[in-house]
Amino acid sequence: MPYNQVLRAYWPDGEWVVAEGESGWNNTTRFVEADGRKWVLRIYETHRDPDKIRFEHETLLALSRQALPFRVPVPSRTTEGSTFVRLEDGSGRYACLFAFVDGARPNGLDPQTARAIGEATGRLSIALREIRPDIAPAYAPYYELDAAHPSCPPERVDAFCANPPDALAEWRDELAGLNAQLRHLRSLLPTFKTLPHQLIHGDVNDSNLLREPADPTRLAAILDFEFCTCDVRAMEPAVVLSGMLGEGGSQEAMSAFLKGYGSVVKLSTAEAEAIVPLIRLRKLDVFVHFLGRYLDGVDGPDVLRERIPEAVAGLDKLSREAEGIRSLCLTCLV
Repeated sequence: MPYNQVLRAYWPDGEWVVAEGESGWNNTTRFVEADGRKWVLRIYETHRDPDKIRFEHETLLALSRQALPFRVPVPSRTTEGSTFVRLEDGSGRYACLFAFVDGARPNGLDPQTARAIGEATGRLSIALREIRPDIAPAYAPYYELDAAHPSCPPERVDAFCANPPDALAEWRDELAGLNAQLRHLRSLLPTFKTLPHQLIHGDVNDSNLLREPADPTRLAAILDFEFCTCDVRAMEPAVVLSGMLGEGGSQEAMSAFLKGYGSVVKLSTAEAEAIVPLIRLRKLDVFVHFLGRYLDGVDGPDVLRERIPEAVAGLDKLSREAEGIRSLCLTCLV
């Protein structure tokens, strides 16, 4: 990895130490000690689009100027004033540097922590509502499934699910069920488009949060705004609830999250009613995302073989708990 080339853009005559650490699924993350401080180096692996990075960084810089009760990543500037660097290894990738934020990953299934996450998500939603970046969002809303996943138009998904390759043939029935849910979901898209829109983070979950080291129920930071875009406002809490369901979250924890969020942001009845379908959208979007990675040759069949039963189980659990979640949303958010 060309770490030295990237870091010379920030410290032409400096010295640094680069170390591995906890990292996410999508990008390469390294931890850097330089100039007497700690930094986080990110190399973008999911795209080669500088406009996507400009939008993310403009949003983060705008957030950093607001009085938030938690931190967000603040992109550092190179000696030439840019917030990111193109790698010179011929890959077309880009990298950037953020100041390190101390903290630990929270346990969002703990009710006290879940409430704190709800409050922080609400505060973030209010802050993002006031931001008007000069450039258009790079990512489509969740409900624009076909635009978000160009390798997965409906007819290609239909063909794949009806006749999966040999490596995935054992999942034919499950794929047929997922595709049926996708078809039904597409009938709801016009309704989603009528709901209030604003910038959303779009991926709030424990892996993108830090808690204070000395207080497990107090959030220190919300991280990873790579997929921030303009979307349905209610999608923000729907994404969090989707993650909680996937991790085996209890009704108590989900109620605590919604009470925390609802103490800061109130939604309309139509928005609250839409959250269960939006959770379903999120879960199907993740499946389509990994289907697209498979069709593009990024992942082999083993990854999709894990994701298919995961999607089915998550959607089945949502169906069992849908009425309870709907009731909580109407009670806590309206």
